[in-house]
Amino acid sequence: MCRRPGLLLSIFVLCISALIVTFGVVDVELSSGAHFGLGLPAQVPLLFATIFAALVGVFYLKLNWGDLEKGMAGAIQVSIQAIIILILVGCLVGSWIQSGVVATMIYYGLEIMSPRYFYLASLLISVVVALATGCCWTTSSTVGVALIGISAGLGLPLPIAAGFIISGAYFGDKISPLSDTTNLAPAVAGSELFEHVRAMMWTTVPTLIITAIIAFVMGNTAQGSDGGRIALIQSMMKIEFNISLWAFIPPMIILVMAAMKIPAIPGIVAGVTASLILSVVRGSTAHEAMEVLFSGYVPETLGKFAEVTSPEALAEISKNLSLGISSITPEVFSQVGGLLTQLFTRGGMTSMLETVCLIVVALSLGGIMEVCGFLDVILNALMRHVKSVTGLIASVLAAAFMGNVFLSEQYLSIIVPGRMFKRAFDERVWPNGKKLAPVMLSRSLEDSGTMTSVLVPWNTCGVYVSSVLGVATLDYLPYCFMNWLNPFVALGLTALGIAIIWKDEPAAEKESSTEEILIAEAAI
Repeated sequence: MCRRPGLLLSIFVLCISALIVTFGVVDVELSSGAHFGLGLPAQVPLLFATIFAALVGVFYLKLNWGDLEKGMAGAIQVSIQAIIILILVGCLVGSWIQSGVVATMIYYGLEIMSPRYFYLASLLISVVVALATGCCWTTSSTVGVALIGISAGLGLPLPIAAGFIISGAYFGDKISPLSDTTNLAPAVAGSELFEHVRAMMWTTVPTLIITAIIAFVMGNTAQGSDGGRIALIQSMMKIEFNISLWAFIPPMIILVMAAMKIPAIPGIVAGVTASLILSVVRGSTAHEAMEVLFSGYVPETLGKFAEVTSPEALAEISKNLSLGISSITPEVFSQVGGLLTQLFTRGGMTSMLETVCLIVVALSLGGIMEVCGFLDVILNALMRHVKSVTGLIASVLAAAFMGNVFLSEQYLSIIVPGRMFKRAFDERVWPNGKKLAPVMLSRSLEDSGTMTSVLVPWNTCGVYVSSVLGVATLDYLPYCFMNWLNPFVALGLTALGIAIIWKDEPAAEKESSTEEILIAEAAI
């Protein structure tokens, strides 16, 4: 006979799982010289957290192991599309680097960008591309990679640049009708797509304005590189890659296909195909062009630049390659060569295998958590104490964030809390005799579930974006102003009574609701 977990057990399991993951991932040096944490890859502590949750489910809750396996498989199945996209994006990044697409975007970006406006420009460019494609992942792996390169060229901190790129990408993804989460949230909550988008404008646009102001202020205080360093970067890239305007064709194909509402997977495949053709036309063999789809791209000349240590070696390279860069020391030359080598050594299916492994383990934990019912128990306990609209919205926001942390998947952080809270939105009649509109639920699911997913290091979104941009999740987290401010803006507006949307009910239903209120008051 299966048991249902109690509230204390559910909280205990979540806390122990969080402690296992936290202790396994972090490695903090204390003032005494001792270390807290093991500094392991996230896959290992997540595996042990999964084993712990499974043991509780089997030996205490008396669940059948087959049910736990089905729960894990079901959770993983939800993200099969995301895993396929992840693998294809590895191919896309590798082929775009080899064909010179990324280098061309960085080259011309350095021509027109200045440190003063770079953060704001990165934010707005990411907004536009994500709105057009409906996918923050595609945005991060295409223009995001290019913008990170430009940031490195301008001498700006990569975590800050990544934060504004991610902020813009997630705004566009959240608002775009082409986005999967923008369609998923109203489907779960029972609202209509474009009503859902209009409702999100109330909380998302003010957050974007705040983020844009921060980007402008931080840009004005940024200290960038001098022109010599930028010229050196451009010269090195021209030696390694074929820089030309033809390289803008693959990105344009993806944008056009997105505008035609073609799904993400065919769009990415088209982008990969275009870059393969471009590589072959520019002199690469078919074998070389296709090999990077699996193993990624490794720069040849840039790696040699990184090894320059003496003035004589620098003079010889400058003479042979006609760099034409004066006043550059061997240290700077080697540093820039190493930076570009690191930037362009990426892509391929193999680069995504670690990420896919992390997704599978994290979703296995999420599946067990859902089958055991730990989150359901906690959410039901929360609902018994919700007495106001603000409290209800705060509960949805918190539950969606918990979903991102403990279920490790953006989709599950929308689906599970959405299912749990739908009844409260559908049935609860508030003192004004009205019910909250379903868009309040769908909007809140996105305000937290969509936006905070990229802030969790072991969440599928956090893992993906950090691997693509080459910046650790905890490093860019403080600068993702759009993502962590959005839930607070949503909660603040609700507390002030702003942008609360009520359900329009037929007259007969309103009369019935009024009678229910009168009966309830009489009973009290």
